Amino acid sequence: MPYADLQRSLAGLLDGEPDLIANCANFSALVYHNLPDLNWAGCYLLRADELVLGPFQGQPACVRIAMGRGVCGTAAARRASVLVPDVHAFADHIVCDPLSRSELVVPMLKDGALVGVFDLDSPLPDRFRPADQAGMEAAVAMLMRASRIDAAAMASS
Repeated sequence: MPYADLQRSLAGLLDGEPDLIANCANFSALVYHNLPDLNWAGCYLLRADELVLGPFQGQPACVRIAMGRGVCGTAAARRASVLVPDVHAFADHIVCDPLSRSELVVPMLKDGALVGVFDLDSPLPDRFRPADQAGMEAAVAMLMRASRIDAAAMASS
């Protein structure tokens, strides 16, 4: 599914729904079932000072990730996407699924504030390209524009 098609489908899913968890759940499912060669797609949401597992598709995953740890924590701390062609070459990679070989993590930002990250894993090395990063950044921006963020819920663990 080209990213323009993904974004059109996402717009339909998000239309009129402001709930962050519901939107993250549908977004994760849409991406997982429409992009080839993925073995995990999902959200980690910022709770206090760590990322906590949110809606996802794929095998069970790590529940809590410290800021700055692994690919997800690095993307969150930098507030910038991290594309890793070979997770075995990423010094602080956290292994949740040993079959994962490459990863793309996009920060979820709302009005400049970090809400969490969207994480994609693939069993193929070098699966993700700059076009994937740009496409996912645009899709995550759509998700954030549509979703209402409850600051009190985000602060709690």
